[in-house]
Formats: sequence, structure tokens, C-alpha cells
Amino acid sequence: MSGFVEKPEPVQVPNLVHLHTGKVRDLYQNEAGDLVMVASDRVSAHDWVLPTQIPDKGRILTRLSLWWFDQLADLIPNHVLGTDVPEGAPADWAGRVTVCRSLRMIPVECVARGYLAGSGLAEYRESRTVCGLALPEGLENGSELPGPIFTPATKAAVGDHDENVAYEEVARRLGPETAAELRQATLAAYDRARDIARDRGIILADTKFEFGWHGEVLTLADEALTPDSSRFWPADVWRPGRDQPSFDKQPIRDWLVSSASGWDRAGNQPPPALPDEVVTATRNRYIEAYERLTGVRWA
Repeated sequence: MSGFVEKPEPVQVPNLVHLHTGKVRDLYQNEAGDLVMVASDRVSAHDWVLPTQIPDKGRILTRLSLWWFDQLADLIPNHVLGTDVPEGAPADWAGRVTVCRSLRMIPVECVARGYLAGSGLAEYRESRTVCGLALPEGLENGSELPGPIFTPATKAAVGDHDENVAYEEVARRLGPETAAELRQATLAAYDRARDIARDRGIILADTKFEFGWHGEVLTLADEALTPDSSRFWPADVWRPGRDQPSFDKQPIRDWLVSSASGWDRAGNQPPPALPDEVVTATRNRYIEAYERLTGVRWA
């Protein structure tokens, strides 16, 4: 069992139609047919959306995504139209809104990996492959790969795991031309972001993108290169052969599986509320990622 501990009721706003409540974002449509995406302070871990929120998380994700969209704009167009808060919306939507083009979304998570971690590490340990791509012997947890690889996944419902699939399966489902365009765009965006992050003392281990079609133009959608969609590691303490420190919600994951939480991950009960010190540690990691990447102090 997994999903929301308690799914929030959507906020009703004049002239907006609520379309979807996701793990982190709420999606609306305005009268012009554009999408209004609102990033919340919700946080998920171990396939659960938790009862405790992380203050400022929604604004950090929004501002960081917008910054990355600008860094990638010459490589791939994005769906952003503006950031104005719709009339009649709650005041706390300020800084958390992205007004977007409505795209024909492509039902594939486009993942780029430059380092071995997560589900890629688990598969490598079993078969020396990631998404069917053969990798050399001798790699460890956190090892840099010989070169970045495209490892797509099928999109899952809230509470379910995305499922890694081979590139050939994407080509079968979407056609070889679309599969090739997705791979090229994903790896080009990863290469650019990896180099930018490296200059700021951060390793971009892996990241996932979502794309859609604006007419016939492949367009970057959803969020981009946030701690929710990427593994960011501090470069100065990177050492293969162990789990790496990261700028994300690792304090939450660690606390939930510790004896202090009293939670049985394999049981049927939802996770408990987070203690203040875990909330603060997680918020600080998101802020540090934002500040180190953008060079702008969070305020």
C-alpha cells in the first residue's frame, strides 16, 4: 500500500478548472486553455506523500526550474508562458505558479545517467547492465560511467514505481524517430546541466525530464533539474563505493527507516509526521542546492 497519507482537497479558484493533484504539483487549466501548475510544499518518500510539508519547497522548485529552463533555452524549447498568479488565487500561490503551454505529453520519463546509483545500480549488480545497456566490470556505487546514458522509464501513477524500459521498447511504442529525438534532447540537456553544476562544485549524477509536443516541436515540460528530479552530490566529498551525500530529501528517507520513526516500511500503516529537525535539515539541503547552482542567495 502507498500513495497519499491524506490527499489534499484541491483549491477552487475562479476561472480555473482543477485537472490533477500529483505528489508535489497541482494542475489547473485557465480559460485560454493554458495550464497553471502550482508547486506545493508536499514531499514524498518511499512511495508515500507524507503528512508533513517542507516550508518553501514549492517556491524553491519553481524558481530553480525556471532558472534551468533559461540555461537550456538554446538547446530545447520549454513550456513556460509566465509566472503570474491567477486572479482570485490564494496569496500563498505567489512564487509557486508556472503558467504553461498545453502540450501533447509523451508518456515516458526521459532519464539521463552519468553516475551509477539508484535503480541503475541495482540492475548493474545483477546483470552488468542498465536498461539493457552493457556497462564495464568494476563499477561501484557512485562510479562515474564511461559516458552519459539514456535510460527511459514508463510513467507510473502516484504510489507506484516508474519502470525502467529498454530504448528499443520506447522506439517500438513511439516510433524510432521520436525515440531518437528524445534521447538526443535528454543527453544534450544533461551534458549542459552537468557542466554547469560541475563548475559550482556539484555532481549531477542523474536526472529525469518530461517532454511533450507543441505542434511538431519537441518541448521540455514539467520541472527541470531540481532536487526532486535529480541526484545532486557535493563534488568535494564524492567517493565511489558508498552512498553519496546528496542535496535532496535523504534526511527524510533515513529517518523513516530508522528506529526513531517507529515505522515499518513493509507494513500497511502510512508514515508518521516528520520531526522538526528532519524538516529543517531537508529544507536546508534544498536551499543549499538552489544557492550553489544559481549563485543567488535564497530569500
